[in-house]
Amino acid sequence: MITLTRLNQTPVVVNAAHIATVESTPDTLITLLGGERILVIESPAEISRKVVAYLKQVGWSGLMQVAPEPAPADGG
Repeated sequence: MITLTRLNQTPVVVNAAHIATVESTPDTLITLLGGERILVIESPAEISRKVVAYLKQVGWSGLMQVAPEPAPADGG
């Protein structure tokens, strides 16, 4: 769970595993897997940092591994 701040300055605790998308619209709009939307003052980058820190804290490091980039196609 991560704590964020609604536009009216009230805190909201969000289940990081339920976040589907985070957009800058220009306010930051979080869409959860169930379709609920939450506007917050934190930037998408700050939310990303909070989610990564939370996942590390709970031991979900395997979910944060990035797949290797494919080898570039031979231009020849």
